Amino acid sequence: MAVYKDSNGTWRAVYRFTDWTGERKQTQKRGFATKRDAQAWEREQLNKLTSDLDMTFGSFVDVYTEDTKKRLKENTWHTKEHIIRTKILPYFKDRKISDIQAKDIIAWQNEIMGRPTRTENRIRRCI
Repeated sequence: MAVYKDSNGTWRAVYRFTDWTGERKQTQKRGFATKRDAQAWEREQLNKLTSDLDMTFGSFVDVYTEDTKKRLKENTWHTKEHIIRTKILPYFKDRKISDIQAKDIIAWQNEIMGRPTRTENRIRRCI
């Protein structure tokens, strides 16, 4: 795992891994504005490969898409993808899976359904 600065001032991350067949592979991504961004991309790639719960929910959706899309009919996948993209990802995309708790999911459900949260209900009762 390495991060290099290119001659044009951008950063590139080089990521080496062993695939499921045991073969060594290498991939890279160019054009990062900062070194930190390149390192974050590299870290996400490692989390995806190891299926670590420290990956972001957005990365998990990428892995889920690769695995599930092949098994579903096209219309079924389009429906599922629309729900994920418009309802779930805006709320959870940048959060780590290990940080998502039941209370977060309940708050998201209440937001989707337009229901007030428990705190809002308590405030309304006091008024």
